[in-house]
Amino acid sequence: MSGDQHTAAAGTSTHPKGTNALTPQATLARFREYMVGPSRFMTLLSVFELGVVDALRETPGLTAAQLGEKVGAKADALEQLLFLLVKEGFVAQDETSGGYRLAGLAEVAESDLARALAYMNLIKVTALRQLYYLTESARTGTVVGLKELYGAEGTLYDAVADHQDLNESWLKLMNTVTANIDPWFFANIDIPAGARVLDVAGNTGLGAIHTYRHKASDGLTVTTFDLPDKESKALANFRAEGLEEHLSFIGGNVFDEIPKGFDVVLIKHFLDMFDKDNVLKILQGANASLEEGGQIHILVPVYPEDITQTDNYNVDFFPAFFIGAAMGQGGPQKLSVYQSLLEQAGFKVTRAVTKSAAEIPPDVIPVQAVLSATKVA
Repeated sequence: MSGDQHTAAAGTSTHPKGTNALTPQATLARFREYMVGPSRFMTLLSVFELGVVDALRETPGLTAAQLGEKVGAKADALEQLLFLLVKEGFVAQDETSGGYRLAGLAEVAESDLARALAYMNLIKVTALRQLYYLTESARTGTVVGLKELYGAEGTLYDAVADHQDLNESWLKLMNTVTANIDPWFFANIDIPAGARVLDVAGNTGLGAIHTYRHKASDGLTVTTFDLPDKESKALANFRAEGLEEHLSFIGGNVFDEIPKGFDVVLIKHFLDMFDKDNVLKILQGANASLEEGGQIHILVPVYPEDITQTDNYNVDFFPAFFIGAAMGQGGPQKLSVYQSLLEQAGFKVTRAVTKSAAEIPPDVIPVQAVLSATKVA
């Protein structure tokens, strides 16, 4: 493979690749970690939702009774919930007075907490209940939970249009993720001056705006391609940024036809939504949309080549999320799989870079990669 290619730090594996070093006792102990996972998740989030963390930040030393009066909850219930946070070191309790204060949480910047809580809210609203139906979703290839809970046919991305709770939870995090990862993405790709750029599945135009801001040049144009119902919002966003002369929108479906006549195609936050056969179809459509020698740049979360690596949480989260809560299919792939799919679609990979774990906030789940390729004859 030619070009500049990097992978994330190897990390520490719990057992050698291809072997199972877990004893029966260790295996059962690992099961216990899974058993308490959902209750641990909701206990932590509930303490935030109740306002306990804010109350202790404002007034350290409050007892359970005082916290109950302040946040409108039973003191005994708060005491029970706070046991876990004391155990984990997030909160501390004075044994004499019984008062609580923030411990580990006291030193975390509120902006960092807001990011972590946005992920947790997304998981609660779009995944926690829906994943009760994960087994049925895997069998049927549909998001059974959305139908059972919301009466919604199709995918999460269809349902957000009609259900405000899903939309608020999903859109807030997605816009935050896009804003945080786009500077790194654009720092790792080249867009020729004056290029005609197509942002595939660009939603309501934020990616197109970022493309122009990061890669502006004389004659550069960026077109957002997405479902027709996104057009009015995208055009409004372009006008609000004063970029309507440089940015445009085309409505359509990637599985029908991707618009032709472009020099560069961008595909971000999209390919991991689909199984490999559909990813290949999308990449073949992107190939057809490009002029000879045109470039494609994709941004995707990736699994490590050694799937037993322990510091990459993509495999912990995304399979269940996409199959059981979002699409009924999909999930990230290894970097080598995306490289292979690009080659099958008629591209020559020129660069593949995975974001270093050292550059990712420790609470963030996705480990992203950029793959760049050129259309070959």
